[in-house]
Amino acid sequence: MYVTHKQRFSPTQLVTVTVLLTLLLFIPQIWLNWQAYYNFNNLTKNEFRLQKLSDEIIYLDEVLTMSARMNAVTGNIMWEKRYHRFEQKLDTAIQESIKLAPQAYKSEDAQKIDVANQQLVKMEYQSFDLVKENKQQAAQQLLSSREYETQKQIYADGVAKRRLNISLQLQQQVTQYRQKIFWAVLGSIVSLILLIPAWRLVLRLLQEYLKAKKIAQLALEETNLMLETNVAARTETLNQKNIELEQTLQELKNTQLHLIQTEKMSSLGQLVAGVAHEINNPVNFIYGNLKYAREYTQQLMDLINLYQQEYSGNNFQINAAIKEIDIEFILDDLPKILSSMEVGADRICEIVLTLRNFSRLDEADMKPVDIHEGIDSTLLILQHNLKGKTGQQEIKIIKEFCDNLPLVECYAGGLNQVFMNLLSNAIDALREKEVENSKQKIEQQASYIQIQTQVKNEEYIIIHIKDNGFGIPEEVKSKLFDPFFTTKPVGKGTGLGLSISYQIIVDKHKGNIKCISYPGKGTEFVIEIPIKTAERAEEAEEQRRGNYPNII
Repeated sequence: MYVTHKQRFSPTQLVTVTVLLTLLLFIPQIWLNWQAYYNFNNLTKNEFRLQKLSDEIIYLDEVLTMSARMNAVTGNIMWEKRYHRFEQKLDTAIQESIKLAPQAYKSEDAQKIDVANQQLVKMEYQSFDLVKENKQQAAQQLLSSREYETQKQIYADGVAKRRLNISLQLQQQVTQYRQKIFWAVLGSIVSLILLIPAWRLVLRLLQEYLKAKKIAQLALEETNLMLETNVAARTETLNQKNIELEQTLQELKNTQLHLIQTEKMSSLGQLVAGVAHEINNPVNFIYGNLKYAREYTQQLMDLINLYQQEYSGNNFQINAAIKEIDIEFILDDLPKILSSMEVGADRICEIVLTLRNFSRLDEADMKPVDIHEGIDSTLLILQHNLKGKTGQQEIKIIKEFCDNLPLVECYAGGLNQVFMNLLSNAIDALREKEVENSKQKIEQQASYIQIQTQVKNEEYIIIHIKDNGFGIPEEVKSKLFDPFFTTKPVGKGTGLGLSISYQIIVDKHKGNIKCISYPGKGTEFVIEIPIKTAERAEEAEEQRRGNYPNII
C-alpha cells in the first residue's frame, strides 16, 4: 500500500493505535451506560412495585378493620376467617416492602406505626373474643372507642408519611441517575471528539488501500479474462477437432460395417443369381424336352394299343410279359408321371424367377418394381427358417396384399434387404418366444407374421410387418435404429440391420419407418415410401396439369 513519507506511523500501526484508543474510551462508557440503564431499570421496577404495595397495604388494612367491625355487628364467624386470610396477605406485602425499601422501615416513625398496628390488632382480636362470648355490644364499643380511633389515625398518618419518604428517596435516586447519565454523555462526546480525526485518517488510508487494490484487481481480472479467453478458444478448437475426429471415426465405422453388410447382401445376391442361372439351364432343358417326351410317349402308347388290338392273344411270351409289367397300369400312370414332372419343372422355373427377383443385380438404379414380388422372394429365401428345425413350430405367414398396389419406383435390392432384416428379426423373436413358452401354450397361440400392403394416397404406399412375439420394451424401442445396438447374444447380431434399413427407407427413398410395440403384444414395423421420386412426381403433376406443349 502506498504511504507518504510525511507520516510518522505506518498504516498498520495507526489503525492499531486507533482501535486501542477506541476500546479504551468506549469500554468504560459502555460499562457506565449499562450500569445506569440497569440502575434505572431497577429503580423503575422498585418504584412501581412500592407504589403498588403501598396501595395494597392501605387496602388490606381497611379490609381488616371492616372485617373486625362486621364481625362485631353481625356476630358471623365468616368475617373473622376473612380477617385472618387478609391478615396473611398484609404481612406478605409489608415484608416485600421492607425488602424493597429497608431504610423506610427503620426510622422512629416506622416504629410508631408498628406499635399502633400492634395495638389495633390486639384490640381487634379482643373484639373477636367478645363476639365469641356473645358480647357483641362490648365488641362494637371497643372497635368504636376513642383509643381504637386514635391508634387507627396514628397508623394511617404513619403509613402516609412513610409513603412520602419512599417517594422522596426515589426522587433522590432519579437525580443521581440523571447525573450519571450526564457524565456518561459528556464522556461519550469527548471520546468522539478525540476519535473522529483518528478514524478520518484511518478511512483515508483505507480509501487509498481500496483504490490501489481495485486497480490491481482490475489488472488481474483483465489478465485472467485474457487467459480464460485464450484457453476457451483453444479448448473450443480442440473440442471441435475431437468432435470432428469422433464423427469421422464413427462414419468410417458405419461405412465399413455398412459396406460389409452390403457386400454380404451383394454376395448373397450373386450366389442366388448364380444358383438361379445354373439351375435355370438344366431346368430349361428338362422343361423343353418334357413336351416331346409327352408326345413320344403318347405315340408309343397308341402303338401299343393298336398292337394289342391286332395281335391280342397270339403270343404266349408277349402275353406273359404284358401281365408281368401290368401294361394297363403303366399306360394309366405314365401320363400322370409326365404331368407331375411338368408341374415340378414349372415350380423350379418359378423359384428361379423368384431368386432372380430377389438378387436384382441388374437394377442399381431406381425403376418401377412390384413390391409384392420382393416380399415373396424374401419369404422364399427364408422358407427354411419359417418351417423351422425339428421340434420347432412352423411360423404362419398371413399376407394381406392390396390388389391395386401400383408399381413403386425404388431401389429393389435395397428394399429386399429391408424386408430380409425385418422378417429375420420377426422370426428370431418368435423362435425366442417358443423357447421361453411351454409346448401347451405354443399350441394354444400359434406364431405368425402378418404382412399387409395398402395405398395411403396418390403419393405413398404403406407396408405393415407384424408378429405376435413378446414385444419390445419402451427403453429398447427408443434405441432400435441406433447403429450397433442389439439385444441378441454376442455373435448373433451386429446391431446394423435396423440401422441400415432406416438409412435405406429414410435417406435413399425419402420415406419413413416406425416401430409400434408393447410388451406382451407383439411388434409391428410400418414402412411408408413414396410411389415415385420427387422429380418424377413433379413431372407427372405438370403433365396432369397440361404444362408440357403438345408434340406434333
